[in-house]
Amino acid sequence: MIGYVIGKILRIEFAFIFIPFLISFFYNETYILKNAYIITMVLIAAVSYVLSMRLPKNTKIYVREGYFIVSLSWILMSIFAAFPFFISGEIPSYIDAFFEVVSGFTTTGASILTNVELLSNSLLFLRSFTHFVGGMGVLVLAIAILPQNNNDSLSIMRAEVPGPVFGKLVSKMAYNSRILYLIYIAIVILIIIFLKIGDMPLFDSILHAFGAAGTGGFAMKNNSVAYYNSAYIEYVLGVGMILCGLNFNLFYWLLLKNFKQVYKNEEMRLYLKIIIISIVLICVNLYPQYKNISRLFRDVFFTVSSIITTTGFSTVDFDKWTTFSKMILLILMFVGGCAGSTAGGVKVSRILILFKSMKGQIKRSEDPNRVTTIKMDGVPINKEVFARVSNYIILLIVISIASVLLVAWDIPDIQSAISAVAATINNIGPGLGAYGPTSNYSSLSGISKIVLSICMLLGRLEIFPILILFSPRLYKKMFNNDDK
Repeated sequence: MIGYVIGKILRIEFAFIFIPFLISFFYNETYILKNAYIITMVLIAAVSYVLSMRLPKNTKIYVREGYFIVSLSWILMSIFAAFPFFISGEIPSYIDAFFEVVSGFTTTGASILTNVELLSNSLLFLRSFTHFVGGMGVLVLAIAILPQNNNDSLSIMRAEVPGPVFGKLVSKMAYNSRILYLIYIAIVILIIIFLKIGDMPLFDSILHAFGAAGTGGFAMKNNSVAYYNSAYIEYVLGVGMILCGLNFNLFYWLLLKNFKQVYKNEEMRLYLKIIIISIVLICVNLYPQYKNISRLFRDVFFTVSSIITTTGFSTVDFDKWTTFSKMILLILMFVGGCAGSTAGGVKVSRILILFKSMKGQIKRSEDPNRVTTIKMDGVPINKEVFARVSNYIILLIVISIASVLLVAWDIPDIQSAISAVAATINNIGPGLGAYGPTSNYSSLSGISKIVLSICMLLGRLEIFPILILFSPRLYKKMFNNDDK
């Protein structure tokens, strides 16, 4: 059943690759590139057919199987999507191509390209389209368009949608997925329209809308959004990034005019407060360096929007900012956006739950007999959620430390090593030091690029779906055909 579902998902990837294949004809690109797309599509079709040629007798999917399907699907999709870049020769190293594609699907935006403007238009589209697909989640799309058992779909969506808890909008998962994707597509279209109004070319507008809505940050110019030198474009993208850092359930409630439900959302309020406070603090700190206040606010607003939503677009080299401002940005890298958004990071909801837990613990230490009920949005938080949040934070710290040690062989200084891991595991892209907004990851060895690719997958899928790949119990169950 795992193979069957993954086979169905690969059919969707076939359609994804077919779009840039058509674009290659529109721009009259080389036959080498067109052949690269054809070879990739043939490989995907063959593997998809073998995996899903017959429906198994036992179609039940449990939570472990849901995690396995999600993690393996993302890995296989990245493996196949790297082929057009590699076979065409536009990215000569397969490891580099794999790194670039994983960065796209996980909406990280880290790049190994030293000159992105040399890529063909169809590959630029494919590169940014991975942001669109990965932002909301390819399996969420699969559930929206493919027939699937509702309970099985729930197991898959819980594994792919980021956040400590998964909130359903409607009872049927297929309808739930369609609602999310329709809202997502509507936001992308709005960003495209507003960018086009600002005189950005249509092709550029589409690619930047994919990056902003998916909070990915792949740019098509070497100096990112700074190339356009437009305050209007920067504010449109900044607002778009902030909106896509919100829980998409909020947009659904807005459509239903359930304003009370939106307003009482504690995560949203804290998320917006963090953004406002960060902008004010950095503006005050950098004020002596700027002669123009409007330019100061513009740079800080865009950078804070890009970092907290883990998008990675840039207009200034924030690595040249003061230590205080860079520390705020480093904190924002870890905080990230809201649960149920396209943004990465730890998520504001987890930060909020941890602080509420600490506050409750302090109250209990003052009065051991006191019974405290910790609530979020007026609903009590059960112990399972606390345990899940604590385990996630601990695992994130342990994996981050281990990853820093693994890549430290290649990286010249501790700041660059820590920020490279922080930028990839939190799906941000640019970090500090040697991997700042004006740099890239091309100088790293193949092993370090694989380590950081794994970090990106761990960050986007929030660790547990990837760890399930190493579960002996799951493999024993699969090979013994045990239904228990």
